[in-house]
Amino acid sequence: MNTSSKDVPELKTEATLNSLKGSDAARRAMDYYLKPASTEPAKDEKFFEIRRSLSSEEAMIHASDLLRCAAATAYDAANNLRGANRDLAFSVVHMIDLAKALVDKSLESQRHESS
Repeated sequence: MNTSSKDVPELKTEATLNSLKGSDAARRAMDYYLKPASTEPAKDEKFFEIRRSLSSEEAMIHASDLLRCAAATAYDAANNLRGANRDLAFSVVHMIDLAKALVDKSLESQRHESS
């Protein structure tokens, strides 16, 4: 199908553009196509959020509790394994225990300093 210029109705361009001036749809379309991409930093969404009012000591206590639970879970999992997999799981238990010992030592130091 061919369309010649005489088949297309003549539009008054200036009148058409003026009628779109107050149009929200026209503004959104212009913004979408003509505005540069926003360079706002993407907000880092976190699964867990730590309260700002949480003290260092409280944070260390929670970390110690979490490490204790992680060690218990890894130890239980290691008991159900054999061979190299059991050794790997027990090495995880050992690393968790070391991290917990460091956290607990830090807590002790904080308590002695505040006394």
